[in-house]
Amino acid sequence: MTGITEQDPLHGYALGLGVGESTRLRRQAGELRPEAEALLARIGLRPGDAAIDLGCGPHGILRLLSAAVSPGGRVVGLDAHLAHVAMATKYARRHGLGNVEVIEGDARHTGLPSGSFSLVHARTLLVTIPEPAGVLAEMARLARPGGWVASLEPDCEHSLCYPALPAWGQLQEIFLASFSRSGADPFIGRRLPELYRQAGLDEVGLTIYAGAYPAGHSRRTVIPDLVRSLHPVIIERGLASERELAELDREVRQHLADPRTLMVPHLMVAAWGRKPAAQLVRTGSHPMAGGQSCSEL
Repeated sequence: MTGITEQDPLHGYALGLGVGESTRLRRQAGELRPEAEALLARIGLRPGDAAIDLGCGPHGILRLLSAAVSPGGRVVGLDAHLAHVAMATKYARRHGLGNVEVIEGDARHTGLPSGSFSLVHARTLLVTIPEPAGVLAEMARLARPGGWVASLEPDCEHSLCYPALPAWGQLQEIFLASFSRSGADPFIGRRLPELYRQAGLDEVGLTIYAGAYPAGHSRRTVIPDLVRSLHPVIIERGLASERELAELDREVRQHLADPRTLMVPHLMVAAWGRKPAAQLVRTGSHPMAGGQSCSEL
């Protein structure tokens, strides 16, 4: 997802903003729907609640959120990429999501009022940026007292490709090196509980998923797909040539197309935390309803 401003590329979205990445994000929304449904079931949104999806991309979980807070609730999708704002707006209209509004914004500084949402959600956003604690602080600020912050992020240290393939190991190394060069953390999943507590959240919990995807499943090729999104960075920084990338891509995809190959691309970590009901939130330039001003933890 892309909830970080495009004007700051080195401190922004690590995977770029090309057409291929938008297509991958659309596909990812379907791939990770079961995890999103499980997370929302745990949170327990109710009709009339308000929710926001930070870095929603082409559509994120807007449809799931819309259903969860209906009737009477509202949903905001926020993304820094104008093309994704347009895509998500079109998606909401096409599916009749009248309670969904999509806006342009930076997930680190949304400019939205404090304490506005029963749920503040982000998916595969914290993994792409160098200072995820800043986004989590903003997420906590946006949550109402007693409300929830939740996210789904990968942890890329542990993957499984069996039988072993040297080209897979090479592609994985290139991915980790190119992804990390922007300051993003491909191992963010394990840090989520700590980051949530640092943001002042209580009742922190998590679930870890290790998806083993069969041949033909789009999630099976997530690593080579991500490497394709990172091609400009890889070439610019001399991590591999176009010819090397093409050969590795061909060999890995051929191996993954074999139904006998076992594939777990990485772990996915779902985390959640609750904003203390008695917590006071500093509003700064974002006054709460009624003009009350409070102080942050």
